[in-house]
Amino acid sequence: MLESKVKIVNTLGLHARAAAQLVRLASKFNSRIILERTDNIVTCDAKSILSVLTLAASTGTELKLAVEGEDEEKAHQAIEEIFNNGFGER
Repeated sequence: MLESKVKIVNTLGLHARAAAQLVRLASKFNSRIILERTDNIVTCDAKSILSVLTLAASTGTELKLAVEGEDEEKAHQAIEEIFNNGFGER
């Protein structure tokens, strides 16, 4: 299992379009991908749009990313990258 922290850096936060982008990316991998808010312990499955939206993550929100499975390294890197580039909105 790989774990790290990611931060919402785009100005609109993890809104519907960004969440859909995340879900599409996460769904390409076989690994289990979990996001958890570090401030109030809300956890979500990154492959579920409704689950991701329950995070209500605005700009500056820090999330714990946990990836486990056969392609965890590639999945972890890809998910970190999409967060770091602000979902292409910066």
